[in-house]
Amino acid sequence: MSTFRLADTAPAHAQDGQDRAARRGARFAASLCALLCAAALGGCAVGPDFSRPPPPKVDAFLPGGSPSAFAAAGATQTLRADVSVRDDWWTQFGSLAIDSAVDDALTDNATLDQAQASLRRAEDQLRAGAGVFYPQASAEAGASRERYSPLHVGSQAAPSIFNLFTLSASISYAIDLWGGNRRYVEGLAAERDAQRYALEAAWLTIESNVVNAMIARAAWCDEIDATQEMIGLVSEQVRIAEVRARVGTAAYAAVLTLQNEQAALEATLPVLEQKRAQAGDLLASLAGALPAQWRAPELSLRDVTLPADLPQTVPSQLVRQRPDVLQAEALLHATSAQIGVATAAMLPNITLSAAGGLSGASPASIAQRMGQSWSLAADVAAPLFQGGTLWYGRKAAQEAYAASRAQYRQTVLAAFAQVADVLYALEYDAGALDAQSRALSAAQEALRLLRADYRAGTVDYLQILVADGQLHQAQIAWLEAAAQRLQDTVALYAALGGGWRDEPANGEGMAGTH
Repeated sequence: MSTFRLADTAPAHAQDGQDRAARRGARFAASLCALLCAAALGGCAVGPDFSRPPPPKVDAFLPGGSPSAFAAAGATQTLRADVSVRDDWWTQFGSLAIDSAVDDALTDNATLDQAQASLRRAEDQLRAGAGVFYPQASAEAGASRERYSPLHVGSQAAPSIFNLFTLSASISYAIDLWGGNRRYVEGLAAERDAQRYALEAAWLTIESNVVNAMIARAAWCDEIDATQEMIGLVSEQVRIAEVRARVGTAAYAAVLTLQNEQAALEATLPVLEQKRAQAGDLLASLAGALPAQWRAPELSLRDVTLPADLPQTVPSQLVRQRPDVLQAEALLHATSAQIGVATAAMLPNITLSAAGGLSGASPASIAQRMGQSWSLAADVAAPLFQGGTLWYGRKAAQEAYAASRAQYRQTVLAAFAQVADVLYALEYDAGALDAQSRALSAAQEALRLLRADYRAGTVDYLQILVADGQLHQAQIAWLEAAAQRLQDTVALYAALGGGWRDEPANGEGMAGTH
């Protein structure tokens, strides 16, 4: 009986020892993992910590200071610090036709669709990259039939054929001791932000292009109407001149002169009509439609309201409002993070791993103890010699950061130059429109006086026609000056960054801002 007891209990003690060893190994691995994780979390990430570039230290956009108002022909535009740019800034022009065209463009524009898809891709890449912070686990199942030859281990035994069924699982975790993974994800987040601001820039570009095209098309429509009226007036002058030439009261050269003027006016019509048609094609393209499928809303320039109160911003705020500057800043942040990634690649890395499996000669025997296996490991790998690859990779990352910094600076310079150009343009537009308004008033008054003289019988009808033509010419010049002032007002909204909105902490929801 005692022999039976010894033979029966010995394997149980051996198995208990194996279980205790497994438990000790698991506790050791857990302690080591907790220690290294704490070290990684408490450690610093290598590479520079990014900080936003400071705004330029200037107080005005123009050398003599920014103007406060632009007055012309009774319409004064005032720059006011208490006025901000709304998201729907184009509604300040008071035109339902412009509002409708912008809405169509923002609904189905291909450029916006592309920018939104790029933003979603960047967000997905960020989520995918964040997976490096989690343990990587995998499982595997297999079934095989093998012929094993003992000669591989120096045995003269006969070969055997057997079946093998396996189930295994493994888990590994890379300790981010130097913060390389954190810098990598930081760079992905910065690239996501760059795409977010690229979308903002696309919104602003499309909005301003639509409003500009609508204003230009309205001006060309009005110029076409005025030109057609002028052609009618000159045609009447030609008829009167021909009558006078036939009765001998005027030379025929006067008829030829007027015919030349009429032909010159008629030659301007196709150019204006072409520009109007091209503006319509552009608006259709911006609305995401083919030219034959979309028609621009009809609009007269006189139905467009000139915004009276314009937003005024200080130079230090411009770099926080313009999407192109913010995009350049985000790209600068991304290249800064890449320095940390390249630096961490030069340092040792630690990986913890654990694996376990079951095997058996049949599916029913796969859970037997004799087929169980497991392993725990902690690996340390350090680059020793890479032929300068890692060193120069870090140098390349540093040069990429320097290039991005120069690009950011150039973007800021271009932004300030654009604002300064627009402020100059608004000032000169006011002067030009004021002069054209005086010329228009003089032509109207001249025509009024000539009509009074005609009723009194002191002037002939031909003089009335000439004065009427001069009035139409003054009207066309006024239309061109008024359209330029409106378009430069659009340029001011665009130069200041469009709708001013608080910067979100992340990119979520930004694609649906509008």
